[in-house]
Amino acid sequence: MPWVDHRAIKSLSQGDLARLIPVSPEAKAGMRVLIVDDERTLRESCASVLGAEGYQVSTCSRGDEALQKVNRRIFDIALVDLYMSQVSGMELLKAILAAHADTIVIMITGNPSVATSFEALQAGAWDYLPKPFTGTQLQVLIGRAAHAVAIARETRAQEERIAAGHGSSDQVTVLSAAAVFRSAIELARRVAATDASVFITGESGSGKELIAQFIHQNSRRATRPLVAVNCAALPEPLLESEMFGHRKGAFTGAVRDKPGLLEVANGGTLFLDELIEMSKPIQAKLLRVIQDGIVRRVGSETTDAVVNVRFIAATNRRPETAVKDGTLREDLFYRLRVVPIHVPALRERPDDIPLLASHFLAHYWRRHRGATAALPQLSKAAVWALRAHSWPGNVRELQNVIEHAVVLLEPGAEVKPADIPFICDQPTEGEFAEAVAEQVNSDESYYAAREKLLAKFDRQYLTRVVLRAGGNVSKAARIARVDRTTFYRLMERHGLQRNLLTSPPAPE
Repeated sequence: MPWVDHRAIKSLSQGDLARLIPVSPEAKAGMRVLIVDDERTLRESCASVLGAEGYQVSTCSRGDEALQKVNRRIFDIALVDLYMSQVSGMELLKAILAAHADTIVIMITGNPSVATSFEALQAGAWDYLPKPFTGTQLQVLIGRAAHAVAIARETRAQEERIAAGHGSSDQVTVLSAAAVFRSAIELARRVAATDASVFITGESGSGKELIAQFIHQNSRRATRPLVAVNCAALPEPLLESEMFGHRKGAFTGAVRDKPGLLEVANGGTLFLDELIEMSKPIQAKLLRVIQDGIVRRVGSETTDAVVNVRFIAATNRRPETAVKDGTLREDLFYRLRVVPIHVPALRERPDDIPLLASHFLAHYWRRHRGATAALPQLSKAAVWALRAHSWPGNVRELQNVIEHAVVLLEPGAEVKPADIPFICDQPTEGEFAEAVAEQVNSDESYYAAREKLLAKFDRQYLTRVVLRAGGNVSKAARIARVDRTTFYRLMERHGLQRNLLTSPPAPE
């Protein structure tokens, strides 16, 4: 049985192609495409289809021959068979990207599986095309790749400025002094220059959307739209209509054709917030868009658009658990989780609390009071009070607390703990037991879970004692009934910096 239905290898009409693929004939004429496959009929059929569309097409029957070609000239797109003798498709993929990192490599596989496809995507493949495939599928996929090449060319100057300035032109401000968060930012910066899908995890309010904005604005798609979809905020029918659009008469109230957010995000980035809340039928429909880029609106029986979108997904839950319990499709998870990024909770990076608090204080003071009024300053006692709070709402809670304080502060005032409108942080016995149950991960070992809870207790206790002692560490050690050296050692172990206390604040 042939791997490809050769009767289906035929060109779309020029009108259909122009409508579906937003790549000009001039742009196609300047793009080099390499086809590497040891099956002659398939190789020549693909070359015929793509050549008719205006691409510069080269073919190879062997991997070693392809290696020589990629070392002599640069190809914009490479279509590579995964299973070949002598030099495998995976080896050729790595060699092509090593020779020219911007080449878009699409893997052809006659034995598609989640494991091999994921391995290829992890190694740098842009997408994969399972055999057998039709001429239309080939045209659509290469068209999407060509669109990506065109976008990269249009924004090359901007991308070079970003690379040279390490993000100095960012509109998004990402502040952090904590190593655990800086590593997440650096990973986001590295992946931004690619079109790889990103899966961001972290608690609500920890900054997942900020990381998504940072990735988009540091990418080659920065001049195109970033469209955010909150999958938990809309009921299933409305979410489907918003994402995919609808045809006139598709349902009551559909009085006109409406493009969906996928079409709005064409050429840019779609941010899928709280992805796990999306229903399984919509997940299946989304998977088809990710695989072939074809959008079919609600109520439509034909292809309405072909889109080129970069996907960034986020959730405040454990996606692996959602896959196990059937809430999240496994194939969709692997498609979107090419590069995972975890955003740590604010309590895990206490060094960021004073930095973020000062930033929000200045930001909201300018917004509510203007630039002429004297800016209040955080006292050391206020900093300790902020660090002592557990911040269940993370950065979003800190932001709201500071804005609330700003509204009531006098110009030039010193911010004291009494000025900070904390949500009560002293749980009742029942609330404490519930909080402990939420924080204990049953997948962790007994000692790991115990150590995590004890570390949280130590941090909060030490901070409160120092605050009670007015910043005097010697006095705090006496209150805690431990010697001063041990107290200092405990502070350093839990990231409570001694240099914050060089001039202790007076008791308030």
